[in-house]
Amino acid sequence: MLPAQQGYDRAITVFSPDGRLYQVEYAIETVRRGSIAVGVKCKDGIVIAVEEKPRKLQVSENPQKIFQIDDHVGVAAAGYIPDARSQVDNARFFSQSNKMIYDEAVEVETIAKHLADQCQQYTQYAGVRPYGVALILGGVVNNTPELFLTDPSGTYISYDAIAIGSGSDTVTD
Repeated sequence: MLPAQQGYDRAITVFSPDGRLYQVEYAIETVRRGSIAVGVKCKDGIVIAVEEKPRKLQVSENPQKIFQIDDHVGVAAAGYIPDARSQVDNARFFSQSNKMIYDEAVEVETIAKHLADQCQQYTQYAGVRPYGVALILGGVVNNTPELFLTDPSGTYISYDAIAIGSGSDTVTD
């Protein structure tokens, strides 16, 4: 016989009696255990940095954790990096489509909202799992630096400075 909680643990679209979605909580825990990523808004732009953890027997370079979305937008990821690549591809397509349709650069907040919407959709449909990654999006639009965080639950928030991943509590204090 399975514990009572396990039924809620396996279904992404079913809330537990105390109102929790366990799969979303697991995805957020994946972010907490990932390498640290930091974003800081400055007067003239954005600074994004990540921690690289090479393995002793690793031949190739570390998986990329900083990505360019467009000429004016960059992303740092913490968590499950293949999920980050999927989100980055989505953001690149969205940004380029917007540029072709409107002939102007898309705002960082618009990209963050688009990615957060997709993350949120992955918390409510059967057959998919929540993204196990959080993204720090930074860029400069109309000479104004913008910095946003998206997380697996579908939340996006603007920050002046943010750290995610293992040890982020120490950095933000």
